[in-house]
Amino acid sequence: MTTAKNRFIERLNLYEKLMRLDKPIGILLLLWPTLWALWLSSWGTPSWVVVWIFVLGTVLMRSAGCVINDVADRKFDPHVARTRERPLASGKVSVREALVLFLILVVCAFCLILPLRSWYIVGLSVVALFLAASYPFTKRFFAIPQAYLGVAFGFGIPMAYAAHLDMIPAAAWVLLLANVFWAMAYDTEYAMVDRADDLKIGIKTSAITFGRFDVVAVMFCYAMTFALIGWVGYQMRVRWAFYIGLGVAAAIAIYHYTLIREREPARCFNAFLHNNWVGASIFAGIVADFLLVRGVR
Repeated sequence: MTTAKNRFIERLNLYEKLMRLDKPIGILLLLWPTLWALWLSSWGTPSWVVVWIFVLGTVLMRSAGCVINDVADRKFDPHVARTRERPLASGKVSVREALVLFLILVVCAFCLILPLRSWYIVGLSVVALFLAASYPFTKRFFAIPQAYLGVAFGFGIPMAYAAHLDMIPAAAWVLLLANVFWAMAYDTEYAMVDRADDLKIGIKTSAITFGRFDVVAVMFCYAMTFALIGWVGYQMRVRWAFYIGLGVAAAIAIYHYTLIREREPARCFNAFLHNNWVGASIFAGIVADFLLVRGVR
């Protein structure tokens, strides 16, 4: 009995690692843009049922994305120092197990949106699933797969607007574009860590494509992110609290320059992790604008 229990716990631990639940940074990078959109689309008064559906859906879809990513990269990961011990790469979890887990996660995420009773949201969820499942394969042929990742990671934005407004206004697409630039910034920092290994195995990344202009490209992407989010705020006639949050995020991005300018892998990875605070600062500014300036209760 004890042996069977230990084996069960061991499998759960492997599935947890396969879904990257032990590394929540990916969940947070996926969650912050969704929260931005939920608050902006509702003018600071989101439906809490919708919020919880999107939060749980974010966790499930990010987990599913990690699983299918490892299935797609199972022949590459053993050759990369940072990924060779992942459950699939090390042979501790089979491809069949991973695909079953992926299907379970996707079905659970789909069931979450059914209470919204919107075929519009259902259609958008199909697009979101396609983006999440196809992203890992873009690294074979797309010079900047990080841009595709930005669309996949940001598709909660138009879904959030649709959930509250039953339509997707122009502001949602601008916010999605901002997320594309943000993803290009933070995932290029991430790709700078593995550049040497990626060159050996032939995977395409923005860090390789940008070459010696990688640091400049990262900072340009940050600038575009903040400019586009600022435009959305301007169109909504936001005030000082929103811009303070955006300013703090910009200050963090400037700090990232000091981390990545020498291209040291460990410092580049720290910059990537630090993007949680970029997203959090922007969200704090949005919430503060509605609570402090506009008096939303």
